[in-house]
Amino acid sequence: MKKQLSFSKVKFDELYEVVPINPVTNHAKFNEWFHYNYVLDENEIAFLTNLIDLHRPFLGSYSEEELKVKYITPVLNKVNFMFERVKDWYERPLKAVINGVEIGGYVDFMVAKGIKEPQRPYFFIQEFKKSKTEVDPEDQLLAELLVAIELNQVAIMRGAYIMGKVWNFVILEKQPQGQYEYYVSKNFDDTWLDDLKQIYINLQAVKYLYCEGEK
Repeated sequence: MKKQLSFSKVKFDELYEVVPINPVTNHAKFNEWFHYNYVLDENEIAFLTNLIDLHRPFLGSYSEEELKVKYITPVLNKVNFMFERVKDWYERPLKAVINGVEIGGYVDFMVAKGIKEPQRPYFFIQEFKKSKTEVDPEDQLLAELLVAIELNQVAIMRGAYIMGKVWNFVILEKQPQGQYEYYVSKNFDDTWLDDLKQIYINLQAVKYLYCEGEK
């Protein structure tokens, strides 16, 4: 019976035993992504402003599910990842065998090509958590990105993880020797309008730059 790792319980040291994976600080890796030329219209700015004004006083008291439904999901729906055969998926299974180890589980959110089932993943958001727990959402996200790279047979995959009001974007890149490097962005605080606008632009960039399909 092959060894199995679950997204919901995986830790960085366990991933490292499967493949060499190392953190690298290189903010230039995000230049194309974060400088995508997307101009918010008045409707989008008003939407993001109203979202902050309505929920900021209560965010500290929201449960994880309330935070997800009331504050995070409306932003994702406003981006609108549904086009051609690409759409957003919630709580869907994903797995792959990497170096003899099966890594898998259910992902919180992914953008993927597919009609009734996700087939080719492009982007992930892991853990609508209020705060860090024993299981690090960064480690969970890395596991999902590893699986997506294996399934797609590509060298790079992107995602984000959320803890409370803070977003971090992540790039995982497979190196020629079979090792992996990952890059974590600066923090974006979604209770500040400028940061939330940039989060929104980053998500639009995912849609237009890194997903296959007609927009």
